[in-house]
Amino acid sequence: MAVAFDARLRPPDDVLLSELDGECVILNLKTEAYFGLDEIGTRMWTAITTADSVQAAYESLRTEYDVDPDALRADLAEIVDALLEHGLLEVRR
Repeated sequence: MAVAFDARLRPPDDVLLSELDGECVILNLKTEAYFGLDEIGTRMWTAITTADSVQAAYESLRTEYDVDPDALRADLAEIVDALLEHGLLEVRR
């Protein structure tokens, strides 16, 4: 499920996040789906859920990490797709 980078994403109301030492576990209480994220995945989550769009999250992450822009775009798209697929994020208008 490819989401447009101009989309705004937020966790549904029934999603909980528990963070410890820079890593986190995200749980959807409704579906019982959960996802564990390492430190970089957790930073991506924070960028995605606080930015006005996936593109804005991407641009923020580009300033933080010395990484190939195409690789970052692909990694961000991959994590967004996985989180959407598991009901841990949803598109908001």
